[in-house]
Amino acid sequence: MQTFSLRRFAWALAAFVAVLAVATLGYHTITGEDWTSSFYRGAVTVSLTGLDSKPKGAGAELFTILLLVAGVAIFLYVAGAIVEVIAGGVLTGALADRRRRRAIEKLRDHFIICGYGRVGRRVGSELRAAGRQYVVVDFNPAVLTEARARNDHVVEGNGTRDEDLIAAGIERAAGLVAASDSDVDNLYITVSARNARPEIQIVSRASTEDAASKMLRAGADRVVQPYSSAGQEMAKLMLKPTVSAFLDIVSRHGGPDLRFEEIEITRACPQAGRTIREVRIRHQTGALVVAMRKADGSFDTTPDPDVEIQPGDVLIAVGTENELRALEELFASSEAVAR
Repeated sequence: MQTFSLRRFAWALAAFVAVLAVATLGYHTITGEDWTSSFYRGAVTVSLTGLDSKPKGAGAELFTILLLVAGVAIFLYVAGAIVEVIAGGVLTGALADRRRRRAIEKLRDHFIICGYGRVGRRVGSELRAAGRQYVVVDFNPAVLTEARARNDHVVEGNGTRDEDLIAAGIERAAGLVAASDSDVDNLYITVSARNARPEIQIVSRASTEDAASKMLRAGADRVVQPYSSAGQEMAKLMLKPTVSAFLDIVSRHGGPDLRFEEIEITRACPQAGRTIREVRIRHQTGALVVAMRKADGSFDTTPDPDVEIQPGDVLIAVGTENELRALEELFASSEAVAR
């Protein structure tokens, strides 16, 4: 619709120029006026602004009438094209797209959600609740309309295309979620994202074990299988209801006051080199350290209170929002506290 409207407008302008040229040549031939006077008479006639004097001779008068009819037709055509351009959103849409592009260009450490179906929308809700920025990449008009209604940053396109990932700011993003309903698309998205940004965190969705293994080989850091996870969860609820009830309490979904957090230990952290017991994490913050990932990548799922916290370690803790905020302040570097 937009391209068609612009083409109409271009044809109308071309027709105006052509009629103006014919008018100049006609008046010069019929009236014998010089080229400048003929151009002036043709311009005021075709543009419907009127004439400062009546042309001499019946031929000139008839020619003027024909030019007036042509001018009216061109005016109506141009007016219709302008109305269609505005109604079709070409001008307003271009301005809106420009504002969206500028907003995305300002984002840093955001996330990209490729595919905004049920899974993608859920990811967006979680990121929004956590106060993190994200960009939606999708080509479904209904999905894009819903995303814009939520004031989401949107790129109309496909995550399998490098240019669309670049438009979403992949070079500045902290992570990417491949949440398309198609395993093939998610595989291509994973490959494209890994090639465009080798160090980016990629989480992909898969419907089968075979697709999941391919995505891992293609570069995904983690692969989630919603159908498999749902089946396992339903089985746990039947076979181990007490365990499931406990996990509900300590998970954000079952207990909205509790959430998990990870704290990365840096060399500037004042608690580096001390033990969990010495820091008295539970006493000072109320949060509970449930696991620790060491600098070499290994996990300690039951960290001993006397284990030393070293730079490069990542603490995994559970607690309320206030408890986890206190935990972050406890491990914040002196420079961050000063700022």
